[in-house]
Amino acid sequence: MVTGHRYMTKKQENNNVQNSSLSYTKLSIQISLNGLSFCVLDSINNTIIKQESVLFDEEKIPFQVQKKLEELLKNNGITQMSFSDVTVIHNNMLFSLVPKALFNKKELANYLKYNAKILANDHIDFDEITAYDIVNVYVPFVNINNYIYDLFGEFEYKHNGTILIETLLNNFNSGKEPICYVHVLENQLDITVIANKKLLFFNSFNFQTKEDFIYYLLFTIEQLKLDTETIKVRLFGSIEEEDNLYNICYKYIRNIDVYIPSKLSNHIKNNSDNTIDFTTISAF
Repeated sequence: MVTGHRYMTKKQENNNVQNSSLSYTKLSIQISLNGLSFCVLDSINNTIIKQESVLFDEEKIPFQVQKKLEELLKNNGITQMSFSDVTVIHNNMLFSLVPKALFNKKELANYLKYNAKILANDHIDFDEITAYDIVNVYVPFVNINNYIYDLFGEFEYKHNGTILIETLLNNFNSGKEPICYVHVLENQLDITVIANKKLLFFNSFNFQTKEDFIYYLLFTIEQLKLDTETIKVRLFGSIEEEDNLYNICYKYIRNIDVYIPSKLSNHIKNNSDNTIDFTTISAF
């Protein structure tokens, strides 16, 4: 993936506050080759001011994604607003989790080369999940970072896996028994397995059919030597009870339910649109 880079310094907090009356608003943007989403939060009242999601008909290249993002932000007036914090979330399969004890900044490419197709000139960065001694090494969309920098100045960026892992671990209160969380997006599922406040597994998969979906889920459960009769599986995101994905999961897994994370529940109650993206709201 060739993206080029100009401003790739280490992530810092955004200091761009041009309008003091809007200094309490925060912006998060999620980028993938299959779609975009953003969320604007009033951090004083903890309410969503504006949010939007766009799915592409087919997978785009990073340059095309940038053009779509420019249109999305311009059409929603985001380019004319100021924010106290801006966070960009990079959603892709070019990542690898590394235990903190084994992490070395000089070996970033080596952590990725066996499970992701990277090029010599790809920029590689990492997120530290400090409280849990995990490092997420990944390839960000550098052209998107450059564009956001030009718009808002310094900002923070993370991989979507980092946000999912941190949020689910921080809100896990189910004791020692493992729980399998399945975050469903259009043609993507993120599987996170947690037990006793520890991460057992995290990975993302692309799928086209419901059969693909259940294959990845059952394969994960099998590889972790868990039992479909006892493991708790919580589905959230773009899934509802009685849809095709839920029904095929229910066919093979006994203890399954559609889950509304606490990060989303209050906003859904106060918002007529219940399609709020979990990752963008969890970035705040």
